[in-house]
Amino acid sequence: MSLRATLAAEPTTIAPGVCDALTASIAAGAGFKALYLTGAGIAYTRLGRPDIGLVSMNEVAEIIAMVTDRVDTPLLVDADTGYGNALNVQRTVRLFERAGAAAIQIEDQTSPKRCGHLTDKSVVSAGEMVGKIKAALDARRSSETLIIARTDALAIEGAEAAIERAERFAEAGADILFIEAPRSSEQLSAIAGRLASLRPLVANMVEGGSTPIHSAAELGALGFRLVIFPGGVVRALAHTASQYYRSLAEAGSNRPFVDRMLDFDGLNALLGTPEMLALGARYEADGGAAEQLA
Repeated sequence: MSLRATLAAEPTTIAPGVCDALTASIAAGAGFKALYLTGAGIAYTRLGRPDIGLVSMNEVAEIIAMVTDRVDTPLLVDADTGYGNALNVQRTVRLFERAGAAAIQIEDQTSPKRCGHLTDKSVVSAGEMVGKIKAALDARRSSETLIIARTDALAIEGAEAAIERAERFAEAGADILFIEAPRSSEQLSAIAGRLASLRPLVANMVEGGSTPIHSAAELGALGFRLVIFPGGVVRALAHTASQYYRSLAEAGSNRPFVDRMLDFDGLNALLGTPEMLALGARYEADGGAAEQLA
């Protein structure tokens, strides 16, 4: 099912954060109907650096292609600012769409951007962002490729200004609206009250971030149609990895940690190794038969 169809059919869709093909395959296996390729998660895992605008367009495109080769679940992609002006946005949309993105998220921060839950952000004018949205819509080949318009203006200009920006983004044709980092349940409710009738809304849950953590059901009741948990998987992986390496350094063995990790066969089962080896053997057998007939 396409992302557009999923959003139309489901009252609230959860899109967990993924950062590579492995996390995407695990999330898809858990039954989620959409996945969110997090720019922050790519910075954390690929660069070992914070989310401060260091990830490039081509690095993200490469990961999109790897993820969509591994899973069929619709993939929402964090495209930061679009990596430049409106013309750069068009190139980004074309590249990401070809790589398999089902939705492409563009934000109105200045460059270099930073994580939406960090302080001292700045935003471009609403007019410049409207131009980027229109450029993105003109660049996509399929109307099934959705454009998510995110504003970070709440932290700089206040909630009312952020809502007014989102209204302009809807007028420009954005398919989904995203106001980053509301600071209270009251702000979440106000955003949904003004915007939910215009377009599907995104709520972003960041553990320890600016927005109080709500469940998908709670956010759905307010009027949010799409709930993302972008960096949760990396925080979970980092926490577990820290414990694992500390245990290995202290014990000189994995024995104390064995009940908290997959063994060799368990990991291969998760990866589908037996099925892939069987598939490879089938093609080898077919090739041998073809050679004998020749």
